[in-house]
Amino acid sequence: MNRKYDIITVGSATIDIFINTGSELFRKGNERGLVEVPFGSKIVAEGTHIDMGGGGTNTAVAFSRMGFKTAFIGKVGDDSNGKSIMTSLRKEKVDVHLVSKTAKEKTGFSIILDAKGRDRTIIVYKGANDMLRFSEIRKSELKTDWFYFSSMMDKSFETLEKLAEFAKRKRIKVMFNPSAYLAEKGTVYLKKILDATDILILNDKEAHILSKKNSLQMMARELYRICKCIVVITLGDKGAMAYDGSKMHLIRADKVHVVETTGAGDAFASGFLAGFIKSGNIDFALMAGKVQAESVITHYGSKNKLLSWRTVNSLIGK
Repeated sequence: MNRKYDIITVGSATIDIFINTGSELFRKGNERGLVEVPFGSKIVAEGTHIDMGGGGTNTAVAFSRMGFKTAFIGKVGDDSNGKSIMTSLRKEKVDVHLVSKTAKEKTGFSIILDAKGRDRTIIVYKGANDMLRFSEIRKSELKTDWFYFSSMMDKSFETLEKLAEFAKRKRIKVMFNPSAYLAEKGTVYLKKILDATDILILNDKEAHILSKKNSLQMMARELYRICKCIVVITLGDKGAMAYDGSKMHLIRADKVHVVETTGAGDAFASGFLAGFIKSGNIDFALMAGKVQAESVITHYGSKNKLLSWRTVNSLIGK
């Protein structure tokens, strides 16, 4: 198969509305970790920011900025938000001709309520993101070295399964980043995708849910047993680890001034895969993921401070 792309990302596309509430009301305070807001109240925001989001577009932009020829597969509404997303992706040199549009549903969006102490609450409307059908994808155009799969639901999850089977037949490598929602569905539900996965990346909460193990090492070993692939587990401000079936690789996070954490997981995942493709070395890939994630969390928006590969590489060398 003649390669057309380095990476095709598959996932959600949203408009993200960040609202800095500056309020203690949106801070985890009780033992249940619930947000409690009095009805009838008015909360004055300290600031707002609007950006493009979603796991599919976040990673597509990251890969493109790092110099990879990148396409995005997803679905948007035939509305102003959908047009805005398409325009933004084109500006980032992401190929969008595989994106589907629908007049039946609106483009997805998220409202991110940021609060004191860097806590946040996210309200998500999935919209068109759940409606991607395999029949809408031009299979003859799927000439790529890698697929990056982020979490998808409903009809779009069925499409993700079929893309995984396609990847396996065509020997296209896959990185899979499931959400907690998909992890809760279990390994049997995810089997078609896991069977095609070369790198599984998820956070420690998702790893615990999917593996049903408690310790980090037991999670990694169980997930490796299931997928027979490289397992990467992110640990928030503690760093990340990876397991290749023989060795546990660990990297610690640096202390940085955190402004907003939305998109950190996507930044780490794209940095890791870029580093792995460039070097074939897991430790180097972990450093690349760390550099991208730490850049993103020091600014508002999931894409604003995604770095070029030249910058990533120079920061790793420091």
